[in-house]
Amino acid sequence: MDKRISRREALRWMTVTAAGLLASCRNLGQPAPTAVQATATPQPPTQTAEPTATERAAESSATAETQERAKVYRTADISADGLMRIYQALGRPASGRVAVKISSGEPGGHYFLSPEMIAPLVSAVNGTIVECNTAYGGARDNTASHLNVLDQHGFAAIAPVDVMDTEGTISLPVSGGTHLQEDIVGSHFAEYDFLINLAHFKGHAMAGFGGVIKNMSIGIASREGKCLIHSAGRSTTSPWGGDPVEFLESMAEAAKGVHDAMGEKVLYINVMNNLSVDCDCDDSPAALTMEDIGILASLDPLAVDQACVDLVYAAPDGADLVTRIQTRMGLTTLEHAEAIGLGSRQYELVDIG
Repeated sequence: MDKRISRREALRWMTVTAAGLLASCRNLGQPAPTAVQATATPQPPTQTAEPTATERAAESSATAETQERAKVYRTADISADGLMRIYQALGRPASGRVAVKISSGEPGGHYFLSPEMIAPLVSAVNGTIVECNTAYGGARDNTASHLNVLDQHGFAAIAPVDVMDTEGTISLPVSGGTHLQEDIVGSHFAEYDFLINLAHFKGHAMAGFGGVIKNMSIGIASREGKCLIHSAGRSTTSPWGGDPVEFLESMAEAAKGVHDAMGEKVLYINVMNNLSVDCDCDDSPAALTMEDIGILASLDPLAVDQACVDLVYAAPDGADLVTRIQTRMGLTTLEHAEAIGLGSRQYELVDIG
């Protein structure tokens, strides 16, 4: 296949391939994720048969009592001020040379994070906005074109930008993985002292959803690394034809490689606005069918992604995104992340207003 196939065609091809395997894959009918929250959670959409967050918490209360819950901070204020306040609530100031990982967004799409909203935070930490090239064609599959996209979408105007695989790659070890022994990332990754994983939470045609785990697995992987994740460790040259469950598990493993490499020099933020069932890598994403929710942040990547998924399940207008998550077996990534020690699915939700 021509590796310069358009991004949308690539996503469609991968989705069709994955759909053909869904019937034989596990977890298609899996229940909604487990959550323990500090405040009451609304009932999930009536069109799903999923248990409420309260019921899920009761079922796992024995585990919760013996396990320290990660704090996940939440604000409904989706603004530059809200983003700054939730960053400060984490109590882990970014220091040294700071990488701020966002998704630059495929041209034609328009749901990526607003440069104006993130600018004060990026400026406050003297951060560099970082990305890596894609493996599927489109306008971001080479550095020159990708830098142009970062400029067109307004990111180059607010901070320095860096396509981290411009000058090659480095390998990060992955411990405890089933599929990956290494995560291949852009060589510039080694130049940063601190990582702010600033993700736009939304749906995804293959993964079901994308949050901070996807943003630091596929998002930080180089072209070769992206192929390795999609193929579950079998290829660094082709992303095509992999098993969908193994791909979801490999994302969790690659994310763990980055998380372990950064130690305590990383934090995780999900902005839950423009909640399309499609991702920012789609040049023509589906129209929005649910309201914005807020900004969530944690020092635990699994906890904050889990909390976001729970809020989608609980939203009265979340049926379309819930269906996208379920039909793509998206909870597999969270389950495998927990199994390999990336973080905890048990969390305490702390509202900061």
